[in-house]
Amino acid sequence: MKIIPVIDLKEGVVVHARQGQRDHYQPINSPLCQSSDIYEVIKAFLLIYDFDTFYVADLNAITLQGNHDALIKDVLTSFPHLQFWVDKGFQRRTHYPKNYFPVLGSECYGEEDILEIEAFNKHFILSLDYSDSEALGAKNLFFKPDLWPESIIIMTLNRVGSHQGPDLIKLQDYYDKYPHKNFIAAGGIRDIKDLLALKQIGVQYALVASALHSCEINRDAIESL
Repeated sequence: MKIIPVIDLKEGVVVHARQGQRDHYQPINSPLCQSSDIYEVIKAFLLIYDFDTFYVADLNAITLQGNHDALIKDVLTSFPHLQFWVDKGFQRRTHYPKNYFPVLGSECYGEEDILEIEAFNKHFILSLDYSDSEALGAKNLFFKPDLWPESIIIMTLNRVGSHQGPDLIKLQDYYDKYPHKNFIAAGGIRDIKDLLALKQIGVQYALVASALHSCEINRDAIESL
C-alpha cells in the first residue's frame, strides 16, 4: 500500500486541514513538526519514511485568493527526486516540470469545463470531491468514467482532519463498480487499522496528513502494510 503525505498550503505556510472549513485552518504545529514551513514539513515526513510522492493543495489558488506558484516551483526544484501531485484549483493543460503531476478537483470544474479536462488526455489525477454524500462540482465527472484517468482520489472533505475514519462505504462502491481503476482514499484516516480496512476493500493508495503529524502512523506501521 502506498501512503502519500498531504501538505495544505495557505498564506505561505502549511496548515492543518479540518473538515473543509478552510477559513479556519491554522498553521501546523504537531508532534512531528513544530514548524509550518513547507521545507521543514517535507523533511519531517521524510524522517518517518522514504516517501517518493507528496500531495500539495494550494488552498489560496483553490479559493481564488492568490496562489503559491513561486513557492511550489522552488520546492519542486529543491526536491527533484520527489514527485508532487499538485491541486491548485482550476488548471489548464500546459508544460509542467518533470516532478509535477496535476490534480484536477471536481469542486473547481463546472459542466462547461469538461473540454478543459479532456485536453489533459488523461495525464492527470482526478479528485472526485464530496461534502459528506454531496458531489461537488461538475456532476458529469462522477458518472462518466470515460473521462477518468487511471488514478482517482475519492475526497470526502468533511472527514479531513476529523478523526472519523475513511468513507469505506463510498470507496467500496467505487471499487466494486470500477475495479480496473486506482482509487485513492482521502479524508479521515486515523491509524494503521484504517489503512488495513482500506487495503481489505482493495484500496492501495491513501492521502494522509493528521495521522502522520500525530505519529499514529509511523515507519513500522507503513512497513507492515
